[in-house]
Amino acid sequence: MDPVGTTERPITSRTLPGRGRAAFIRKLNQSKYLLILFLPCLVYYLLFKYLPMFGLMISFKDYNLFKGVWASSWVGLKYYSMFFESPDFLKLFRNTFLLGITNVVFGFPMPVILALCINEVNQMLFKRFVQTVSYIPHFISNVVVAGMVVMFLSPTTGILAHLVKMFGLQPVNLLVQPEWFRPIYVLSDIWQHAGWGSIIYLAALTGIDPQLYEAAEMDGASRWKQLWNVTIPGIMPAMVIMLILNIGHVIDIGFEKAFLLMNPAINDSADIFSTFVYRMGLTLGNYSYGTAVDFFTGIVSLFFIWSANFISRKVSDTSLW
Repeated sequence: MDPVGTTERPITSRTLPGRGRAAFIRKLNQSKYLLILFLPCLVYYLLFKYLPMFGLMISFKDYNLFKGVWASSWVGLKYYSMFFESPDFLKLFRNTFLLGITNVVFGFPMPVILALCINEVNQMLFKRFVQTVSYIPHFISNVVVAGMVVMFLSPTTGILAHLVKMFGLQPVNLLVQPEWFRPIYVLSDIWQHAGWGSIIYLAALTGIDPQLYEAAEMDGASRWKQLWNVTIPGIMPAMVIMLILNIGHVIDIGFEKAFLLMNPAINDSADIFSTFVYRMGLTLGNYSYGTAVDFFTGIVSLFFIWSANFISRKVSDTSLW
């Protein structure tokens, strides 16, 4: 207590604004190299992700390429209503959702399984060889991958056709079978990205305390039990985060591979939101309609990723936010 009977107030950054600024500048200076490394990523997202959002205004206007965005007449939700009322809506939603959910169900576990298998290999030279071979397809263009798929599955010159003929059977052109589009797409996607996706889980495996394995071994746990009780729980946070991100892409499927594997015989099962946007916007020149469909796809993807994150936060301690 001071002479007049009042309590001394503690000195904080609010009572001394200069001290708070000095602490902030000091932390900024300590992290300057990390911020420099982060700068290209920030510039990329600003230029190619956030600034293009201005173009969403086109979906609410009757956009004319020669008039420009501001001079085009405002039509509100006209193109959204057209899309929801069109017979294409349910077909596109069904095709996109089935392709996306199939890709998640069969594609998500493969990098985990590959990482666990690579982690069990003790021969370092063979381990690096497997990692290198599995990573390479990720750097191959989708155009090249689609071309390889078409060549391999050709009913006349493809590898599969030659194998079928060796057994005295007649080869079938799988690329014109609607029921085979999703399996072909998913299998090619697994081959292309499973190795690259395993990097995250291999990094997570290095963070598991070796003493946990020693304790489990002393308790008589076999390698299989160590896998289920030590390894998988150790990488579970990484698995949950990656699953949430994958669910966010159930509707937002890439355009290139689906478009290149499409043909008139399988359009009813292969046409998805991204190919429809390309056809409406760039082929037919209806930019407003294409933008509206693409914006709807983004809203649905946001809902999916928010729902997955909400469920993860409720049932576990891991979430994106």
